[in-house]
Amino acid sequence: MSKPAEQRILIINSTGASPLAEALGGQFHVRLLSDPNQARDESAQDFDAVLMDGCSGDYDCLAVCRLLKTEAGFGDVPVILMLSTAGDIELMPLYDAGFDDVLTASMPRSELVARIQKSVFHRIANRQLHSRLMQANALAMSAMSDTSDLGVNIQFLVHCHQCNNLDELGMLLFRTLAHYRISGSLQLRSEFEIKNLEENGLAKDLEARLLLELKDAGRYVDFGRRCVMNYEQVSLLVKNMPEDPKRFGAIKDNVFSLLQGASARVKAIDGARMLELERDLLRGMSHRMQDVMRQVDERYQVVMKRCAATVEDMAMKIEQSILFLDLTEPQEEMLTRITQSGVVAISDLFNDGIRIDSSFRKLLDYLNAGFSMEGGRTPEELRKLLDRL
Repeated sequence: MSKPAEQRILIINSTGASPLAEALGGQFHVRLLSDPNQARDESAQDFDAVLMDGCSGDYDCLAVCRLLKTEAGFGDVPVILMLSTAGDIELMPLYDAGFDDVLTASMPRSELVARIQKSVFHRIANRQLHSRLMQANALAMSAMSDTSDLGVNIQFLVHCHQCNNLDELGMLLFRTLAHYRISGSLQLRSEFEIKNLEENGLAKDLEARLLLELKDAGRYVDFGRRCVMNYEQVSLLVKNMPEDPKRFGAIKDNVFSLLQGASARVKAIDGARMLELERDLLRGMSHRMQDVMRQVDERYQVVMKRCAATVEDMAMKIEQSILFLDLTEPQEEMLTRITQSGVVAISDLFNDGIRIDSSFRKLLDYLNAGFSMEGGRTPEELRKLLDRL
C-alpha cells in the first residue's frame, strides 16, 4: 500500500485557487486545474483521485463528471464531489453521473483525508481484483461452459447453506454472479447488522446509502445499465446490465432467484444466532437458579437452627418456672413474658419464611420471563434478560 504522500490528486476549482488544495498538500501530491476541459490533456494514470471543489455557475458538476469518466479517460479513477455545506442531497443524479463519493467542507480534516484515501484504496483494490479475475475468469468460464444458468443457481442454493456468516454468503453470491458476467454492490440486512459488500471485500459508502434508500422501492429499480434488485433482506446493485433486452430480462429473473436464496440464508443465520442468545440466556438462568437454591438452603438451615434454639429456650425457662408453681402474681407475669417472647420469636420465623417465599417468587418471575417465548424475542429483549441475570 502506498504512503499518502505518494498519492496524486487532481483538484478542479473554477476560481483557480482552492484552500482545499493547500490543506491536502501535506497528505497528497496535488494538481490544481481551473478549467475542467484541461483534464483532457492530463493522463488519468498519473492520478489516484479527482476532487471537484464545489459546483459554481461556471460549470455543471454532473456534466464535468461525465466528461471525466467517458471522454477524458478517468473511467476507473474515483471522482469525489466537495460541497460547501451539508444539506439534502439527491444521490441518484450524482451516482448516475459517475461520482464515487460526496464530501462537505464542514467535515474535519482527518475525516476528509480518510474518505479520500478510502476511495484511492478502492481503486487499488479494484485493479488488483481485476488482474486476478482476468486469470481466474479463463479457468471459471472453461469449467462452467457446459453449465446452464439453472445449474449455477442450484449450486448456489446448495452451497449457501454451508455459509455461517454474512461475509461468506456475500462472497459466494459474487462468485455466482461472475457466471452472468455482471458486477455490483450487495447489501445484506439481518436483525443483528447491515452488511455492505463489494467484490473486493471493501464497502463503498455511496452505494451503501443508495441501496438503503432504495430497499423499499420495489423489486427492480432500473436506471441506465444499472439495476437495483430487492428481495426482503437482500439488495443488489448491478452496474453493468447487458444492452440486449432479452439477456437483460433473463439476468433479472435468474439473479432474483439467487437473492431469494440469499435472503432465506440470512434468516437462517439470524435464527442460529438467536438460538445462541437463547442458549446463553438459559445457561444464565440455570446459574441464577442454582445460586437462589443454594441461598434458600443456607437460609433454611439458619431458620431451623433458630427454631430449635427457641424451642429449647422456652422449654428451659418453663422448666425453671415449674419450681415456683405456687403461682403468685409475679410468677404469672414471668410466665406471661416467656410466652410473649416465644410468640415474638415464632413471628420472626414466619417473617423469614415470607422472605424465603419472596426469593422463590423472584425466581419464578425470571423463569416466566425467560421461557415465555410466544411471538418470538428480539435480540435486544434477549440481551436485556441476560443483563438482568
